[in-house]
Amino acid sequence: MNKLLVIAFSFGYLALLFGVAYAAERRSAARKSLVANPYVYALSMAVYCTAWAYYGSVGRAAHQGLSFVGIYLGPGLLAPAWWLVLRKIIRVCRQQRLTSIADFISARYGKSASLGALVTGVCVLGVVPYIALQVKAIATSFVILTGGSPGGGTSGPALFTAVALAAFTMLFGVRSVEATERHEGVVLAVALESLVKLLAFLVLGGFVTFGLFGGFTDLFDQAAAEPALRQLFTFKSTGTSGAEWFTLLVLSMSAILLLPRQFQVAVVENVDENHLRKAMWLFPLYLLIINVFVLPIAFGGMLKLGGRGFDADTYVLALPLATGHSWLALITYIGGLSAASSMIIVETIALSVMMSNHLLMPLLVRLPAGRPERQRRWFAYLSRVALASRRLAVVLVLALAYGYYAEVGRQLPLVNTGLVSFAAVAQFLPALLGGLYWKGGTRRGATLGILGGFAIWFFTLVLPTLVGPGRLPASVLSDGVGGVAWLRPGALLGLDGLDYLSHGLFWSWFLNIGLYVGASLATPPTALELRQADVFVDVFRRRSLAEEVAGWQGRTPLPDVRALLLGFLGKKRTNQALRAFAERFPDALPTADGTGAPTPASANHPLPAADPRLLTYAEKLLAGSLGPASARLLLAGVAGAEQVSYDNVVGILKESQLLLEANRQLQKQSRQLQRLTDELRQAYQQLQALDQQKDEFLYTVTHELRTPLTSIRALAEILADNPELEVEERERFQHTIGREAERLTRLISLVLDLEKFESGQASLERQPLRLADVVHEAAEAVAQLAREAGAELRVDVPAALPPLPADHDRLMQVLINLLSNAIKATAPSRPGRIAVLAWPAADALLLCVEDNGKGIALAEQHQIFDKFFQARHQNMRKPEGSGLGLAITKKIVELHQGRIWVESAPDQGARFFIELPLVLPARAAAPFSPTPSFSL
Repeated sequence: MNKLLVIAFSFGYLALLFGVAYAAERRSAARKSLVANPYVYALSMAVYCTAWAYYGSVGRAAHQGLSFVGIYLGPGLLAPAWWLVLRKIIRVCRQQRLTSIADFISARYGKSASLGALVTGVCVLGVVPYIALQVKAIATSFVILTGGSPGGGTSGPALFTAVALAAFTMLFGVRSVEATERHEGVVLAVALESLVKLLAFLVLGGFVTFGLFGGFTDLFDQAAAEPALRQLFTFKSTGTSGAEWFTLLVLSMSAILLLPRQFQVAVVENVDENHLRKAMWLFPLYLLIINVFVLPIAFGGMLKLGGRGFDADTYVLALPLATGHSWLALITYIGGLSAASSMIIVETIALSVMMSNHLLMPLLVRLPAGRPERQRRWFAYLSRVALASRRLAVVLVLALAYGYYAEVGRQLPLVNTGLVSFAAVAQFLPALLGGLYWKGGTRRGATLGILGGFAIWFFTLVLPTLVGPGRLPASVLSDGVGGVAWLRPGALLGLDGLDYLSHGLFWSWFLNIGLYVGASLATPPTALELRQADVFVDVFRRRSLAEEVAGWQGRTPLPDVRALLLGFLGKKRTNQALRAFAERFPDALPTADGTGAPTPASANHPLPAADPRLLTYAEKLLAGSLGPASARLLLAGVAGAEQVSYDNVVGILKESQLLLEANRQLQKQSRQLQRLTDELRQAYQQLQALDQQKDEFLYTVTHELRTPLTSIRALAEILADNPELEVEERERFQHTIGREAERLTRLISLVLDLEKFESGQASLERQPLRLADVVHEAAEAVAQLAREAGAELRVDVPAALPPLPADHDRLMQVLINLLSNAIKATAPSRPGRIAVLAWPAADALLLCVEDNGKGIALAEQHQIFDKFFQARHQNMRKPEGSGLGLAITKKIVELHQGRIWVESAPDQGARFFIELPLVLPARAAAPFSPTPSFSL
């Protein structure tokens, strides 16, 4: 294809990105953001899919089959946990104004400048080769598309690529000294590139699968017919071990959190934590879709181009070119350009901020500012230096990437270099997770862990890559460094049998984690480390600014703090920030306008001192521009003070801890005493109520016993004193005496029954019963009483209910008691209606006795089953009944392993429910025949 045409399309595509980024910046300035939605956020995270995914996955699949899946399966498996881990990282970075992985680790471990510089150095050394491979991918694809040889002639396109992307990055990615300012233009451009590379790859995959072959079935059948390709269908035949699979999963899980570009788009550019909810499934879906055609393209390339000298990484472009589809090849090239350029842009932005904040600015802020009147000019100069250094860092990173590509990277496959970079940033995982969930981690532990892990990473994974290009002799791999066998990079300390990646990750993490944990346990944390550990680990606990105030010794003049902010943020931004602070803490800024500016009235007085809350607030503002370590150093220099010593803080903390512990113990004892007092008061009230109910019960029982006895005695005396009475009248008196005696017997039986239930001497004789028979029998027993009260009694109990294991007499006692109470409860002013219903439930029968009587108040419903409680009639002073019937009823139901309850309201009647289990005894139930229901 014509070079000018390809260059024109490349320029046109870059111009499109410039236009999209410019539009996004304009909309952002007008407060009409184009990126504040979860779909753009999820697409920006797809910067994970670089030229590696676009070209390298096909190359890996052509040689190792399905092993490429592990690189994408890890992030997909981790995505559901983002709400727990990534959201916590986002919350910490937002509160602390952190802008990179170096900021995060540095801030967590005491805002250490040296630790931040170490993390930055590891990132640059580990990621620059990966950027170089993206440059290689763009240059190689350009050469292939224009008909050149992939083996040479790529230096010019590579240099052009580096220069063009450096210009774009400086224009839209490094425009402000405040690194926490979101790069909406870059984010929208990256999201667009994610769509372009996805669509281009799908178009190519569809062409190969359905254009060059007859679909998936035809393609895989042809591949299966080739012995060299058939082995790629299984994991075992390709030589991918279980250890390598596990390593791929772990490395990709680490990379999605720790790669500088991923941290930039997922954390720094995050607008709303809730966008994670959609990204948790949109991002894995994106990974799934973009990998659907990887194997078909790899197999298609092997079948169509095998043996013709093509590198498997170039199948993506070579297939459409070899079949004469130049325009499809151009579309594919644009997709590859999108995949590589988006990674380069975002990675370079992140690295430039880290290099400026952690390599240059910590050195400059240590320089003295001179006299107070020169401080503001010095701070403004530092601000300009910070911005210029980031732009210079962009150029430096891309220059290093181009140099690495020119010297070493040309001979390395895409995937292998990418995995080595993954292993480099994986060295931050122990310090990051430990910092998020373990308050015992210290700066020394994190520093030694990262240093040790990085050294092993370089020895086991980077050193072998220098042998191929001829930088080191091959004997280093076979005989070990200096001829020492246990110093072989592929078999360190004699550990053999693992693939190079698993071997390197095992030893680097072994030393990393061991040093991190061991050194953290051996060295006590500083005061600032303790505070930062509390902030990071407990970030979801709502914290006020006063809780986060760091200890400063000495007196810091307020104008000096304001001058510092003016130098870096400018007058407008400083005034806005200080007014916001004054609204939150009105007592912290003494000036009238709330901006900290000196007023004429204070000219003859000493300069006001800055509130400690203001110092913490200013430190956070500066952290967004300089990083936490430099901000800490600069503010300490202005304040002319050092942090509170560790010993002082420990002493204060110990005293505070003792006071807090004593206070907690007093509060605990107070709560216990209060609880015991409440329990005693409640028990006393219950005893009083019980005593009153007992007195009422004894009064009622005595009255009930006296009434029939008095009647019997009076009638007996009449009969004895009047032997001449008529026979009819004598019989009537005798009948009355017998009835009263029966009444007396029933009352005594109730008292005896209650005593048996209370003492546990009552027993049941269970046998299978037809509930319908028992209900009808009870209804007949109270039928006359219902007629005398003018109440209608209706029974609706299905005859086909399962047999119920129960004591016949006791169940009759329950039913008669409930029916009698229902008859008594009917109101004389309206016709009484009483119904008995039953129906089956799960492994039980439900029985209901309902009436339309006076009802029971809600306050009394939990008391009516107490043995001393008597529901009082509204128009009677004397309680109705003895108060034992429902208490005995409840005891009988509970002996049947059932339960009883009531639902009622005043003047709305009452419904008593009984639930009895259908657990048959060992003996068989007696046969029964259906009994029809009836009404009285």
